[in-house]
Amino acid sequence: MHVSPPLLNRWPLLKSPDFRLFALGQTFSNTGTWIQKVAQDWLALELSHGNGTVLGITTALQFLPLLLLGPYGGVLVDRHFTRRILLASQTVMAVLALIPALLVATGTARLDALYVLALALGLTMVVEKPALQAFIGESVAPGELVSALAFNSAVLNLARMVGPALAGPLIVLFGPGPAFLANTLSYLAVIACLLRMDPLAGCPATPVPRAKQQVRAGLRYVRDHRDLALTLLLVAVVAAFGMNFQITTALMITRVYQAPPAAFGLGNTALAVGSVIGSLLAARHPRMTGRRLAAAALAFGTLEAACALMPGPLTFLVLLVPTGTALLVFLTAAKARLQLGVGDGIRGRIMSLYLLATLGTTPLIAPAIGWIAQSAGPRTALALGGTVSAAAAITIGLLYPRLPARPEARPQPVATHPSHFS
Repeated sequence: MHVSPPLLNRWPLLKSPDFRLFALGQTFSNTGTWIQKVAQDWLALELSHGNGTVLGITTALQFLPLLLLGPYGGVLVDRHFTRRILLASQTVMAVLALIPALLVATGTARLDALYVLALALGLTMVVEKPALQAFIGESVAPGELVSALAFNSAVLNLARMVGPALAGPLIVLFGPGPAFLANTLSYLAVIACLLRMDPLAGCPATPVPRAKQQVRAGLRYVRDHRDLALTLLLVAVVAAFGMNFQITTALMITRVYQAPPAAFGLGNTALAVGSVIGSLLAARHPRMTGRRLAAAALAFGTLEAACALMPGPLTFLVLLVPTGTALLVFLTAAKARLQLGVGDGIRGRIMSLYLLATLGTTPLIAPAIGWIAQSAGPRTALALGGTVSAAAAITIGLLYPRLPARPEARPQPVATHPSHFS
């Protein structure tokens, strides 16, 4: 993987061959994931003759396991080497992407099979997502963690723009089958990169033994460390109320501004552009105190509320760019504080709680946001999300203890005693 000098200056981590392999694998994986997302939605609509309800069902089945079983996935991550978990989960996900490709090729694709595959993918994500976040933390030095997380976010958001752009022509020319196959190949690329990486590079955590009540132990750990608890609470509130863009931006563009259908996806594109910019800013400011973290959340909430006041679609889309920037800076800083402030033996459980806060809370509040948008208007729903996020940032920011931006003394892992899975 050739890396240009300007990119090396921006992210010195890319000087590491192992991190370059990781970055290459994530580039393929995230692009393939977005290609499959478009293909899955297209296939679901085709099989249901245009019934949009099936899109909600497949999305719910994919994220429901993370909502219900997320903390248990974190326990599994803490009990095993993260590299092995990623190798196993990427293999399973490659198979789950290959199956719909074969079903389409043989003309046997059905909605119930699509539902089962979405649920199976969700169950795999229960361990894969916290393992990936923990793996990043174990692969780099503490001083490089924010840069690593920011680079991963940049890759994710670039794939968010590139993946759907590739999926459209691919589906039009060849149908959805090759799109699923492309995602299968992307997982194989990740597996190849993981196998070439040095398993002893970085600081791989030693797996903790099986013990009773390890989920409760993780929750107690958060309760006993105020900084972690406040960070997770702030992330949960911002995610639940402020990150409903799939509802609010689409309605703002189509209902408020009455833009043509071609402009439907421009809101997500503007947010993705802002997120890439945010990753550059996050990499340049690796030290983030709790109150600065709250300030980033306040900036996001304020910008989101301001978006609701924009008079036309152009000003709305322009303001979405810094909104995405502020959100990315906030989320990257939150992930860094959570990982830097914990011991290796519990990192998987902490990151599973972070994923629960970001991905698990949104589906709980999204129906209410949708109802508000329908009854009171999209502007009201968007302004409410931003206002609640800003208010939470102010309140929690005042409650943050005066801790250093990057804790040097890492708490010891929670004591465990061999016994049953809990």
